[in-house]
Amino acid sequence: MAETLHYRELGAAPRVLVLLHGLFGSAANWMGIARQLAPDWRVVVPDLRNHGRSFHDADVSYPALADDVQALLDALGLERAVLVGHSMGAKTAMWLALTAPERVERLVAVDSAPVGHASGVAGILRGLAAVDLSALSDRAAADAALADAVPHARVRDYLLQNLVRQDGRWHWRMNVPALLAGIDAITGWPEPPPDARFLGPTLFLHGGESNYVQPAHEFAIRALFPYARFRSVPGAGHWVYADRPAEFLAALRAFLA
Repeated sequence: MAETLHYRELGAAPRVLVLLHGLFGSAANWMGIARQLAPDWRVVVPDLRNHGRSFHDADVSYPALADDVQALLDALGLERAVLVGHSMGAKTAMWLALTAPERVERLVAVDSAPVGHASGVAGILRGLAAVDLSALSDRAAADAALADAVPHARVRDYLLQNLVRQDGRWHWRMNVPALLAGIDAITGWPEPPPDARFLGPTLFLHGGESNYVQPAHEFAIRALFPYARFRSVPGAGHWVYADRPAEFLAALRAFLA
């Protein structure tokens, strides 16, 4: 791959932990958690392709995303790392663990399972694509333009973190056209290679108020991750680490210990 993911790095401990964000996110989403882990870990936090400051590409598949993360490990001279991914980032981490298990010391999948799931993100992407960026006066105008497609103010605030002004023009840091074209791949899950298994320690850490990880998913999870453990964070929705950061950190540290 010609390009390497943009990333941030904190801490200098021997063990390496990589934090992978979800759809519409960036490394910035993880920085509060990363700062608390940095005294004990070398924490690497990339922007995945088509997000943040990383490159744009039409391929949004999980094999491509996992290849990017493996290439970043190579560029940093890292043989292995603990991978912690949220949502899309969790599926990226799962795919890397299944296809290059020697690179993954431990795996934490945050509010995600190796299955396809229905969601409203296609509607959100259509709403983003419909915003006339050339007519925007400020962020408040963008917020108003998104209100019909994205009625929840908290979600709009999250999305608008991706709106930046450069050279006098507004633009989305996300590659909205590619994400919209590939949304079925992002919300889906590809067929793993035959006999793919990750036999390392694995934690599926999910929000107690979220439906992304359900009891019905356990068979699919254990078929690929036989040593999976499950832990729910009460009171947390899909954004587990943002909704209940202290509880999330306690569960993560207990697993890593």
